[in-house]
Amino acid sequence: MTGFQAKLERFESLATECEMIAHRAVGGGDRELYLRLSERYRAQAADMRALIATIDAAA
Repeated sequence: MTGFQAKLERFESLATECEMIAHRAVGGGDRELYLRLSERYRAQAADMRALIATIDAAA
C-alpha cells in the first residue's frame, strides 16, 4: 500500500510543479504543454486515489 501512496504523492507533486512552470512560461506553446502535463498528472492521481479506495474497501 505504501507504494501506491508514494505514487499518488508523486503524481500530485509533478502536477503542482507543471502548473508552477506553466505560470512562469513565456511562450504560449510551453505554457500549454505544461498545463496539459499537469492535467494528465492530476488524472493519474485521481486514478491512484480510486485504486487505493478500492483496496481499502476490499480489506
